[in-house]
Parts: sequence; structure tokens; C-alpha cells
Amino acid sequence: MNEKTQAPPAPIPVTLLTGFLGAGKTTLLNRLLQQPGLADTAVLINEFGEIGLDHLLVQHFDDSTVLLASGCLCCTVRGDLVDGLEQLLRRMDNGAIPPFRRVVIETTGLADPAPILHVLMMHPYLVLRFRLDGVVTLIDAVNGMETLDAHPEAVRQAAIADRIVLTKTDLVDTPERAASLAALRRRLAVLAPAAPVLDAARGEATPEALLDAGLYDPSTKIPDVARWLADERVAAAEEDFGAGHDPNRHDDRIRAFTLATDAPIGAVALDMFLELVRGTHGSKLLRLKGIVKLAEDPERPLVLHGVQHVLHPPSQLPGWPDEDRRTRMVMIVRDVEPAVIRRLFDAFMGLPRPDEPHPAVVLDNPLAPATMRR
Repeated sequence: MNEKTQAPPAPIPVTLLTGFLGAGKTTLLNRLLQQPGLADTAVLINEFGEIGLDHLLVQHFDDSTVLLASGCLCCTVRGDLVDGLEQLLRRMDNGAIPPFRRVVIETTGLADPAPILHVLMMHPYLVLRFRLDGVVTLIDAVNGMETLDAHPEAVRQAAIADRIVLTKTDLVDTPERAASLAALRRRLAVLAPAAPVLDAARGEATPEALLDAGLYDPSTKIPDVARWLADERVAAAEEDFGAGHDPNRHDDRIRAFTLATDAPIGAVALDMFLELVRGTHGSKLLRLKGIVKLAEDPERPLVLHGVQHVLHPPSQLPGWPDEDRRTRMVMIVRDVEPAVIRRLFDAFMGLPRPDEPHPAVVLDNPLAPATMRR
């Protein structure tokens, strides 16, 4: 008797909630946990003591897991994140805890969210069960300018965000603070042009606004490449770079830019280009998003998503979701001039610029095509 093969479960979306010390992550998380939009959600936090859960508790499962009235499953993460996520899956699959349909990880105590993103992108089992939905970064409206000036970690958190939440705007009560907030908004528009900026005090930081930031439009379940890449906003910000440029600022070491072409790209050339970029600039490649027209299969675009040297296993869409069928890659880098990567990309595309030499890394790299080596 032939049994029907059961389809694997769809990967569970994961949202990272990050922000520098004092940005208000705990306050926002407390508020979100009471919203119906976070029902059936697993929330991983560092310590229960930071979250006021008493009025929300319904049932204890063990020493580190409680079920909230909202339907959220809340767990502490004291040890390895991989173990915590695997235990959640195991207990859900065994029926020991209610099913959950998304995960929110609050990165208290982690200045850099990259290690968590690496886990979600490269762990051989977790990459099948989870997918990164988005990075939500909180920034204190009162002290945000000073924090960005003093802490490069805070700048990186903002640069890789899919959504930015301004907190404490209700405390902006003087002309000086209002001017500082206006300057902060202008700064974020250049530092993180792809990330919408939401005002928590005005009620804009809702589950609907923060979640479902991935490739697929939550209402239609159809890929929304323009929304996900935000490549037009990135290109506009790149043109504005230099206005108010201050070489002493940490964020002037970070650049967001786009690579785009109408021409299809061969799979081998794409692999080599990405390998060279990651191998040469891996630690400086804060984030990469892209959709690629492959020469071998131009009707089924390839979706790319990477953080530093780690690239999520690429996936192919069944077809182009809209009329824009260009290859578009958005990169956020630190201490790398976009022109360096652009020249490398043009070289692999067979479009070397006669007025500019190829980057030395290409000329000296044995993996580069013979026509590009010395």
C-alpha cells in the first residue's frame, strides 16, 4: 500500500529584537506580549526577571517555560541558543507544549546580533525548521545620537535592521531634544535606508508593523521583492551620502548600496563572485539581500540572504513576482568602498571599466577567471 508522503512543515519565522542598553527592549516586549498578533509565539529571553509576566501567566511547563494568556510560549535562554531552539522544536513535535507559529528572540546582553543570525542561517537542522523574518532594532530617541557616536555596536545594530523603533519620543520635551531627534531621524535615513522607522510612543510599533518583514507579503503570501530589498530607498540614500558627512562618526564607516543589472548571471560566475566577496570582506559584509536572474534558469530567480561570511542556502522562486526582472543585490558593508565591490561585480559580469583597474584581490586570486588574472 502506498502511503502519501507528508510534506515537511513550513519553516517558522524568527524575529530578532535588538538594541543597545537602555533602548527599551523589555518595555516594548512586555507590551507586545499582550497583543493578539503575538498569539502562538515562542519568545526567547535571557531572564524572566526582566519581563513582568505575573499578570500573564497561565501555566508552568518546567523551570524555564511558561504559557502566557496571549498564547505565547516564553522561555529563558541561559545557555546555548541552538540547544534552546532544538528543545522547543522537540517538545512541540512531541506534543509536550502547544504549537507555535513564530519565534521572537530578545537579544539582551548581546551587543552584536550576528551570532544569532549565523545560527539561523547555517545550522543544518535549524535552517530547515526556522527562517529569519527580520531584525527589529530599538533606539532611544533621547540618547540615540550620543549612543551612536560612542558605540560602534549600536551603529551596526541599526545598519542591519529591517525595522527601527524609536523609543522614549514622549520624553522629547524641549527644543534642543526635538532638534536632536530630527537629526537622529536624518542620520538613520542614511545609515539604515531600507528600514522603516516606527515611533513606539505613537503606537506605531505594533505586531503588524514589526513582524512579517521577510520576502513574502503576509497578506498575499506572494513575494514582494521591492518591499524586502528596498533597493530604491538604498540607492537614493547612497546618492545623498556625503551631505553632512562626518569622518569621525562610526556610521560613516558603514555604507549601503545596490548592485543591479538586466543581464543574466551564470551560476559559476555568481558563486565565484560571492565567494570572493565573502572570503575577502566577510567580516565587513554586515548584510546581503538579493534576487538574481540566472543565465541557466532566467525565469526562476534565485534569492540570496547573507550576514558577514555566512550565506543562507539560496532558494529559487517559481517565477518573477512582478515586472522588474533585474538582478538586484543590496549590500551593507563596513570599511569597504562600494566601488571596490562594484568593480569586482562588473568584472565577473564581463563589464570591466576601462578607466579603473580590477581590484587586486581579483587579479591575484587563483579562483578568478583566467582573463581577470595577471
